[in-house]
Amino acid sequence: MSGDDRARLDVRTLLSESDLEVLARLAQAQADAPPAGNAEVQRLELHIAVDPAGRRFLVRGPEPFTRPRRGVDPERWRASLLAGALGDALGAPVENKPMDQVRELAGPHGVTDLITSADGSARITDDTQMTLFTAEALIRAHARQRRRGRADVARSLQMAYQRWLHTQGTPWPRARGPHNTRDLPDGWLIGVRGLFARRAPGATCFLTLQEYGVSGRAGSVDRPPNNSKGCGGVMRAAPAALWSDDPDAVFDVAVASAVVTHGHPSGYLSAGVLAVLVHGLVRGHGLPDALAAARARLVRWKGHEETSAALDAALALGGPPTPEKTATLGDGAVGESALAIALYATVATDNPRAALLASVNHDGDSDSTAAVCGNIVGALYGPAALDPAWLARLELRDVVTRVADDMLAEFGPTPPTTPEWTARYPDD
Repeated sequence: MSGDDRARLDVRTLLSESDLEVLARLAQAQADAPPAGNAEVQRLELHIAVDPAGRRFLVRGPEPFTRPRRGVDPERWRASLLAGALGDALGAPVENKPMDQVRELAGPHGVTDLITSADGSARITDDTQMTLFTAEALIRAHARQRRRGRADVARSLQMAYQRWLHTQGTPWPRARGPHNTRDLPDGWLIGVRGLFARRAPGATCFLTLQEYGVSGRAGSVDRPPNNSKGCGGVMRAAPAALWSDDPDAVFDVAVASAVVTHGHPSGYLSAGVLAVLVHGLVRGHGLPDALAAARARLVRWKGHEETSAALDAALALGGPPTPEKTATLGDGAVGESALAIALYATVATDNPRAALLASVNHDGDSDSTAAVCGNIVGALYGPAALDPAWLARLELRDVVTRVADDMLAEFGPTPPTTPEWTARYPDD
C-alpha cells in the first residue's frame, strides 16, 4: 500500500494482511516518535469492520491532526498567563479613572505598585476569569479531538463562556442555552468558588451571552452577534497561542473566541493579533518577528484597517511612555486601542515592570490594557516579568498556574488520557 493510497483510505477500503501490517507499523512508529516542530501529521485511527465473509474493512482512515506543541517554552507560557493576571489586578482599582484621580489614589507618579484589597490580595477582574475559561474551552476541544477524532472549537468556546456567565449570577438553566440539556455545568474550573466573584463584567460580554442563553444563536464572523469592538475579545485571547504550531490556526481560533461576543472586525482581529504575537514569543522568537507574523495574518482579513492603523500608531509613538502619549492611542475600551496601548507600553520600555506600569497609567480601561500587556511581556521576558512581591498577593494565582500547566499538558507531546483528566476536561 503506497503513501498515496494510505491518504485516501475511507469506509470503502478493503484491507489485505500486508495493509494491516503496514498500518500497524505506522501507528507504532507514530506512538514511539511524535513529530517535532510544526509538522502536521496523520493520526491513525484503526477502526476495522468485519463483514460476514470475513473480509476486513477500514471504517476510519488517517485524519489530519496537528499535534502540538514542540518548541514552547513552559516558563514563558506560564509567565504570559500570570503576568496577564498581574496586569489585570494592577489596573483594576484605577479602571476608567482620569489620571488626576489616579494620582490622588496612588501618588504623584500614578500607579507604581499593586493596590490591594482589605484582605491583602490583588484582585483580578472578569478579564482573567474569561481568559481562564478560554483556556478551559481549548483544552476540552483538543481533548475531544483526541478522543473522538473531531471537535467543534466554536461550541466549546461558547459553552465555556456560558459557564462563566453562570459564575456571574445567571442561573444555569438560563445560562446554558437551549442546545445544552445538562442539569449542571461540568468540569473542574466551574468548581473554583473564587471565580464566582462578580468583578464588573463587561456589558457586551454579559448581555451577548445572556442572549445566547435564550436564543441559542451563536455568533460568528459570517453571522456577527452585534457590531461591538469592545476590548472584551482581545483581553481573553492569549490561550489561543497554544492551540497549534500553525499561526494561521492560532489566529483563526483567537478570532473564534472573540466573535462569540464581539462582532466588529476590530473586536475580533485584535484578538488574533495578540494570540499570534504570544504564539511567537513563547517559542523564543523576538518581538519584531512575532509581530511581523501577526501582522502578516491580520492584513488578510476584511476590515483589518483599524487594527493595522492602531498598531502603526503604537510603533510610531516612541518612548519614554507617558500617560499623555498613551492617551493618543485611545482609552483601551475597544479592541484595537487596548492592543495598541499594550504594544506601545512593551516597545517603549526595556523591562516588564516598566511596561506594565506604562500600560496601566492612563485615563481608560487600565485593567484590560495591562492584562494584554502582561500576556505580551510575560511571553517576551519569561519569569523576569513576575515580580515575586506582586505574585505573592495575586488572587487565584494557583488557579492561573494550574490552568497554564494543564494547557502545557494537553498541548504537549503526550497529553493525559487518565479518567481523572477526562473528568477535569469532559467533552462539551
